[in-house]
Amino acid sequence: MSLFELYFTLGLQHIADLKGYDHILFILILCAVYSLKEWKRVLILVTAFTIGHSLTLALATLDLVRVDGDLIEFLIPLTIFVTALVNVIQRKQKVSALQHYLKYGAALFFGLIHGLGFSNYLRSLLGAEKGLVLPLFSFNVGIEVGQILIVVIIMLLTKVVVDILKLPSREWHLLLSGAGMGISLVLMAERLPF
Repeated sequence: MSLFELYFTLGLQHIADLKGYDHILFILILCAVYSLKEWKRVLILVTAFTIGHSLTLALATLDLVRVDGDLIEFLIPLTIFVTALVNVIQRKQKVSALQHYLKYGAALFFGLIHGLGFSNYLRSLLGAEKGLVLPLFSFNVGIEVGQILIVVIIMLLTKVVVDILKLPSREWHLLLSGAGMGISLVLMAERLPF
């Protein structure tokens, strides 16, 4: 197995690991208010998120940024809660261009936080490596591919529930977002950094 394949697989496994379900939950909540026909907007959102977490993952892995791990572990469910709350508050189906740009910016910012959450894991893996660029790149690509697979599953599930089972889309959005808010509140309570 090549170095690229090794770290790509580790990134893919890391995002798909159900023990770290908070990241999967964030992706779910991020996509909760979109339908399959809005796939371009979802792709931009997930890409903004990926850029954010790739940046801080690289900076933290290279030991250029250090943030208290307990604080990051608290902030990750906070990002889930805030994203879910925005989903619940958003009443209109049509969202303005400015609102889309604000969502992209928030996804990028929240990606910065999530990247710091991955960094301790990756830093421990990279301890013996001489070069960091290829493993870091490969790991990020693995995470991105995993995220895209998660998004595809969410979009297909939404299509089935809304278009085939005929649950109103607003009800589906509220169900997903409400569940995300509840889980994130429990996670925040468990991870209070003080």
